[in-house]
Amino acid sequence: MAVTIREVASAAGVSVSTVSRAFTAPDQVQPRTRQRILDAAAKLGYSPNPAARSLRGGGTGTLGLIVPDIANPFFPPIVKAMQARARRLGYTVLVADSDEREADELEAIAAVSKRVDGLVLWASTLTEDRLRELSDRMPVVVVNRHVPGIPEVRISLSAGITQTVEHLRAYGHRRCVFINASRAELSRGKSIQESFEALDLSLVELGPYEPRFETGVHAATLVGAHGATAVIAHNDLVALGVLHQLSNLGVSVPGEVSVVGIDDTLLASVSTPGLTTIRIDPEEIATRAGDLLIETIAGRAGGAAGAAPCVEIGSRLVPRASTGPAPTL
Repeated sequence: MAVTIREVASAAGVSVSTVSRAFTAPDQVQPRTRQRILDAAAKLGYSPNPAARSLRGGGTGTLGLIVPDIANPFFPPIVKAMQARARRLGYTVLVADSDEREADELEAIAAVSKRVDGLVLWASTLTEDRLRELSDRMPVVVVNRHVPGIPEVRISLSAGITQTVEHLRAYGHRRCVFINASRAELSRGKSIQESFEALDLSLVELGPYEPRFETGVHAATLVGAHGATAVIAHNDLVALGVLHQLSNLGVSVPGEVSVVGIDDTLLASVSTPGLTTIRIDPEEIATRAGDLLIETIAGRAGGAAGAAPCVEIGSRLVPRASTGPAPTL
């Protein structure tokens, strides 16, 4: 039986991810630690090519990634970064799009599950029971979704939202609108509401809607009715819809209304005006999700059990020209 990465980690007294880095990014591992890992690998006869090992064991050497909307400019950099990371670890990546629909996600899973060694599911629409059933059959990592017992990459907007509230408050804004396009189980609206209340800013929530450009176009017409001077959108795509419609309505940004997005996609930096947004690093997400899935596959092969790991990714505000002082009345 082939030696697993988990066995090398145990022999060297380090984590699985440290063993992975020792072979794929040696500059990120202390020389003494890396040497200990190499010695343990040599003694056990470990091969650092997971694809070759998985093929010998009947695997595919392929990771699956299912995203909600490949047309959203937030996801292509994540796909590219995950492919690059997987390639360094000896895997390829198979990508599918769920289009934010449970039926489509189930079809995508059925189509790819027999062709991959494990799945990364982004903001899955499936019920917890279905996700647990799936994770019983194969290694699964969820991103932006919490299900007890399933390995998770959690995106924390806490720092970015706090910085956004402080940013808007410093500009004199007191009444804001949040365009909510997240599902109830993701609880993004609740965390944003709490952050605004903590700094004594009024926040009106619109939605929930679908996380699309058209949502921003629709919601922009409602902002004035609530007397808001600032808008925070579910993501950059929605925020760009807001910018587009406010321009059509002759509303000055940021002279009359300030606009904030979430994600920091390429379009945020080239829009007119440049979009203030909360940055979530796509490369970090892709790297951590890929590593966690490979660790989960290795753990499944080695028969390891225990609490499901959770990796947290932070966020930060990137101020640009779409925010400015609140208009004086």
